[in-house]
Amino acid sequence: MKKLRSSFLFIMVLTLTMIITACGGGNEGGTSGAGEEGGTSDGGGTQNLSLLTGGTGGTYYPLGGQIGNIISDNTDANITPQTSGASAENMETLRNGEAELAFSQTDIASYALEGKEMFEGAAIDNIQAIASLYPETVQLVTTADSGIKSVEDLKGRAVSVGAPGSGVYINAMQILEIHGLTTDDIKVQNLSFDESTDGIQAGNIDAAFVTAGTPTGAVEALSAQKDVVIIPIAEDKIAELVEKYPYYSEDTVPSGTYKLESEVKTVAVKAMLVASKDLDENLVYEMTKALFENTDQITHAKGEFITPETALEGLGDLELHPGAVKYFEEKGISK
Repeated sequence: MKKLRSSFLFIMVLTLTMIITACGGGNEGGTSGAGEEGGTSDGGGTQNLSLLTGGTGGTYYPLGGQIGNIISDNTDANITPQTSGASAENMETLRNGEAELAFSQTDIASYALEGKEMFEGAAIDNIQAIASLYPETVQLVTTADSGIKSVEDLKGRAVSVGAPGSGVYINAMQILEIHGLTTDDIKVQNLSFDESTDGIQAGNIDAAFVTAGTPTGAVEALSAQKDVVIIPIAEDKIAELVEKYPYYSEDTVPSGTYKLESEVKTVAVKAMLVASKDLDENLVYEMTKALFENTDQITHAKGEFITPETALEGLGDLELHPGAVKYFEEKGISK
C-alpha cells in the first residue's frame, strides 16, 4: 500500500512539473515568435488588408491587383483588392472602418476631408494620403454614328454621367456647367462604365462620361465593336474649368488609343492611394517603399506614370500618412 501511494505521489509531482515547464516554455516561445514574425512596430505578424478599387471596367481594378501583389510580395501585408463603386464609396467604406486602403480621385478625397459636395456636412477625418499615382482622364465617350462633336451637342441626348455622388458624376456636372449646360438639358443616365459602353453599343444612350486612366477597359471593349469618338474640350473651356476648380489639369488622350487617328484634348484629375490613418507607420512606410521600388513589375499602361518624383503632385492640402512621409523624406521629396 505504501508502495502504491509513493508511486502515485511520484507520478503527480512529475506531471505537475511537466505542466509548469510546458507553460513557461510556451510563453517564452510565443513572445519571441510574435516579435520575429511581425516585422512591424506592433509585432503582429502578417496583416490582412483590403484595397478598395473600382468597377471591373475601369483602371482601378486591374491596376489595384498588380499593386496588391507587389505589396504582398514585399511586406508583411497581405493585400486583397476588392471591386467597389470607386472614389466616393471608397471614402465612405474607409470612414466606416471596413477597409484599410483605397483608390480615389484627388478631388473626391479633398471633398471628403473638407465635407463638401457628396460629403456635405459629413467630413471624413480618418483618412490620409499615401501618394498620387497617375492622371485620371475625363473622357466624354461616344461613337462616330452619334454625330456628337462637342459638349454642346449633348443637349437633348441620352448621356451617362455615372452614379449620383460619384467622382465621374461631379466631373460631368462641372464640365456641363462650364459649357452652360445642366442635367435639365440632357437625358441623364446613371450607369457604371461597363453599363455605359454597353448602352452606347446597343444604341440605348448616345454618350458617357468616363473618368479613368487611359486606356480604360470598358472603352477599349467598345472600340473593338464601334468607331469610338472622344469629344474634345476647347482650350478656353479648359482654362475656365482649371481656374474655377484647380484640381483639374489639361490632358490628352493619345492618338492610337481606342484606334483614334489623332490626340484629343481634355482634362484630368489625379488617381491616388488613400490609407486609414490608424495603419501602423512602419507598415505604411514598407508598403510605400515596396510600391515605388518595384514599379517595373506593373504591366498596366499607367505604370509608367507611377514615380516617386510625381507622387506628391496634385495632393494639395491632403495630409500624408506618416509612413509615406518617412519614405519620401528618405528620397528627398517634399510637397
